[in-house]
Amino acid sequence: MTTLVFGHKSPDTDSTGSPILWAWYLNEVKGIKAEAVLLGEPNTEAAFLLERWNLPKPRIIADVDDSQPCVVVDTNNPAELPANINGADLSAIIDHHKLVGGLETKGPIDITIRPLACTATIMLDLMGEDAARLPEWAKATALTCILSDTLEFRSPTTTDHDRAVAEQLAAQLGLDISAYAAEMFAAKSDVSAFSDAELLRMDSKEYAVGDTRFRVSVLETTAPDMVLNRKDSLMDSMTTVATEDGVDQVLLFVVDILNEQATLLVPNELVKTVAEKSFGTTATGDTVVLPGVMSRKKQIIPNLAV
Repeated sequence: MTTLVFGHKSPDTDSTGSPILWAWYLNEVKGIKAEAVLLGEPNTEAAFLLERWNLPKPRIIADVDDSQPCVVVDTNNPAELPANINGADLSAIIDHHKLVGGLETKGPIDITIRPLACTATIMLDLMGEDAARLPEWAKATALTCILSDTLEFRSPTTTDHDRAVAEQLAAQLGLDISAYAAEMFAAKSDVSAFSDAELLRMDSKEYAVGDTRFRVSVLETTAPDMVLNRKDSLMDSMTTVATEDGVDQVLLFVVDILNEQATLLVPNELVKTVAEKSFGTTATGDTVVLPGVMSRKKQIIPNLAV
């Protein structure tokens, strides 16, 4: 039976590229029949990865059957996984996020969770000498994932090891990191074709602070005005998205990659309180700028308070 490899819902570049990488490794090195799949449409940057390196888009699945062999990457949070994940036959988790809990497996499994910026970095480490066998498209996939998750080394999650691996891959591919990252970020920043609801869900994770449930959305861009010019309609859409998704509030952080800051939309008193208690700022209007805030994982989620 084919092992399905997938990341989290609302797949970003790492949750699109890393399943492709690990499926290659299982098929070509381990001799295990595997298929990379997605839990939703890839975001614009992930779509750029697929087009740039002529990779077929993995098929999208809604759930997994009982006893379906699978490997989970780039998350260990049941809220970000198929509803029947505990009924599947999960054999491994490869991740770089905090341990959430809630997953139940049919037996002992391999779990690798390391404090690195990108799942793809961990995968290359796990491959060891076999990583030298990676074809060009796979090296490019790993590089794209690392540059995405580190925001070209601007994110505070970046480690020296992530940077070293990325630089080695770029050298092997003959790519200039800054020029290639600029291509990636341009693709990520063009969100003109998406509805407000799609933008609010595009790169988002559910997170609870006490009894308050949030959808924490991050849009990383080199053109923040493209999003902020839509702030009124985005804030209007937050109520509908929150109701449909069963959360109390959507938090939208627009991360300005080049200026290394985030702008939080402030539609109501709840978010005003969150802004002030979480980030020690004073919110007087419908937006608040948070200098230096680049990472949901390291700077936003851990600090959320109500």
